[in-house]
Amino acid sequence: MNNEKRILGLGIETSCDETSVAVIENGSQILANEIYSQIQEHAPFHGVVPEIASRSHLIKINPVFETALQTAGIQPDQLDYCAVTSRPGLTGSLMIGGQLARCLNLVYDTELITVDHIEAHMYAVFLEGKNPQYPFLGLLLSGGNSAIFRVEGPQQMELLGTTMDDALGEAFDKAASVLGLPYPGGPHVEKLALGYEKENPEAASLPSRFPRLLKDLPSDRIAFSYSGIKTAVLQAAGNSDDTAGICYDFQRTSFELVTRMLSRATKLTGLKTVVASGGVLASGSLRKEISTLAAKEGLELYYPEDRRLCTDNAAMVGALGYRLWKAGVRSELDFPVSSRR
Repeated sequence: MNNEKRILGLGIETSCDETSVAVIENGSQILANEIYSQIQEHAPFHGVVPEIASRSHLIKINPVFETALQTAGIQPDQLDYCAVTSRPGLTGSLMIGGQLARCLNLVYDTELITVDHIEAHMYAVFLEGKNPQYPFLGLLLSGGNSAIFRVEGPQQMELLGTTMDDALGEAFDKAASVLGLPYPGGPHVEKLALGYEKENPEAASLPSRFPRLLKDLPSDRIAFSYSGIKTAVLQAAGNSDDTAGICYDFQRTSFELVTRMLSRATKLTGLKTVVASGGVLASGSLRKEISTLAAKEGLELYYPEDRRLCTDNAAMVGALGYRLWKAGVRSELDFPVSSRR
């Protein structure tokens, strides 16, 4: 018989363009994970507009919170802790989630825990019954981040390498915009790339129209860079109407850098366990690439099977918050929010 006390936690995520509130039981079971996406509000601009994002959070945060509690079948006074993203992100957006967390503390004395959004992504896999052992490599690929970390435990993340300019998700969005594809660009680029590959089975054996990224990077460095290939897509689009072919070469060239840097990180650190997350991990093509690498190099690979746990969500915030709560971490009512880690 399991006599573990039932610990109920709330997660709040408003760092960018998703308004999300989740209820988590004992750090591993999702009772509710409500997400309101602002994609349609930002689509005309082919990117996130901070002012629109914060205003949308302000309008949606209370309804999303109420729906999460109803879905979980609990009352706010039953919550043991409230974990809220406080960094990094859009400052105006972070403030909205922060105010909800402060209200819960003032009204119900719910214990506050502020969470690093980037670190929270590493804990999404724990919500699917997976339990990767520390230390592990954390691979984060999203619209705002492309980085590899050494993770020793909660609040113990060492940055091994990050992007020198643009994030992978942003590069997909900008490439799609140049090619006349809808926002967000990732799914549309992937769809055309897969169609091109199916019609041209020999394509994988042919050279890409785009040069290898960071080919001269020293072998002891880990880094990403996607600004150059964005410019290359613009030039290619002006010289060719082969949109599907451009998508195919853009995607495979971009993903090749990911697998090369991940392979390098495992060799430099000696770590064989990898936890991957972030919005770009919703791509089936990227999952296939890193899974192939893992099989080839004997890596133990984890990523969220549920694609909703790859993108920004409050469940991952609640999962990390539970581990910090158990460790005795608490935050003051006047906690700051920040655009940086």
